[in-house]
Amino acid sequence: MAGSQRIYRARIKSTQSLKKVFRAQELIAASRIGKARARAQSAAPYAAAITQSVSALATHADIDHPLASERKDTNRVAVLLITSDRGMAGAYTANVLREGERLIESLTEEGRTIDLYVAGRRGLGYFQYRGRDVVKSWTGESDAPTPQMAEEIAEELLSRFLAPADEGGVAELHVVYTRFINMVTQQPRILRLLPLEVVEGVEPVDEHEALPLYEFEPSPVEVLDALLPRYIRSRIYSLLLQAAASELASRQRAMHTATDNAEDLIRTYTRLANQARQGEITQEITEIVSGADALKAS
Repeated sequence: MAGSQRIYRARIKSTQSLKKVFRAQELIAASRIGKARARAQSAAPYAAAITQSVSALATHADIDHPLASERKDTNRVAVLLITSDRGMAGAYTANVLREGERLIESLTEEGRTIDLYVAGRRGLGYFQYRGRDVVKSWTGESDAPTPQMAEEIAEELLSRFLAPADEGGVAELHVVYTRFINMVTQQPRILRLLPLEVVEGVEPVDEHEALPLYEFEPSPVEVLDALLPRYIRSRIYSLLLQAAASELASRQRAMHTATDNAEDLIRTYTRLANQARQGEITQEITEIVSGADALKAS
């Protein structure tokens, strides 16, 4: 009985320590989620404006641009997975990796060769553990991505898309990320970023509203050359911000659940420890009574 009581007391102490860690992680995530949501929302107007500009250019200018054209000279495909740098975020990274594996399997069945790019230590560790090559990775900023990181990723992927086939050029670029919907719902998604897929059109909201007329100076080609790289950078930065908000929301929710579970374990172990203590006291009383009876009998 005494041994059981010591075991339960040790478990209570260790669970209390874990509870403090979980609670701290929950508070940290809660303090950062507001800023992450604000950053994602503040980046939305620029992304919408540049998307509308690219849409207008694609709609009103009949031109052929490398970033908007299908490549037939290579079967290589680049896949970027946006994961987290740290754990304790529930199934956040697992959902992204599961979606990425499904995409990779689908592309492989089509006869494509996959070039993996990873943002986040958890995703990088996942592929390294399985012995799969990662062309390039970015770590350290998953919950607070910077414009510099987005620009570095965009430049690397753009250069690979525009490179000749014999120099490792890719025909497509897919991004697997987590879309932030609200504090409860975060949805893993797959987006084909290149060749260009304009997500938002320029159709008027009101059916009676006339579409604006556009003039491109100095020429549509030069305007597109300037806009498309910025469009790709803004899209990647927006996806990184969405993923950061999703990671923090998932971590806050997971740590809240872990804290509640730790409290339940503490209550359970406390009850078991009390039962063990009561059993120990009962045994000691029985031994004393038995000893006294034995003395009387002698």
